[in-house]
Amino acid sequence: MLKISNTVTIQAWEIQLTAIRAQGAGGQNVNKVSSAIHLQFDVAHSTLPPFYKERLLALRDSRISKEGVITIKAQQFRTQEQNKEDALNRLAELIRGATVVQKKRKETKPTKGSKERRLKAKKTRSTTKELRGKYKF
Repeated sequence: MLKISNTVTIQAWEIQLTAIRAQGAGGQNVNKVSSAIHLQFDVAHSTLPPFYKERLLALRDSRISKEGVITIKAQQFRTQEQNKEDALNRLAELIRGATVVQKKRKETKPTKGSKERRLKAKKTRSTTKELRGKYKF
């Protein structure tokens, strides 16, 4: 069971975990041991509340397919248990992040001081470039 918040949890049967061989440079056991984890979670057929489902499916994330399946590949650690824990944590963070509502941006105008500084900088630059020109008699 994966805890997302105080009220929302994901049951273990909803998450499909598969052990695969990790990519990368060879080394001891790298071609023999399946230490990487491939996690798949079907958002559309899950027991998540509708609000969570809508927000997740609206995300533009490469880990979410058109069918609404989240795929996470964890291969950072050497052991299968650590990679499994990492994949589950990343899934929980993705779901939590989808529910965060962004603050609406308030439009502001530049201050009088910032306008003056900008114009002064432009004038300084202008005179510098003007001095590079040909000498006038």
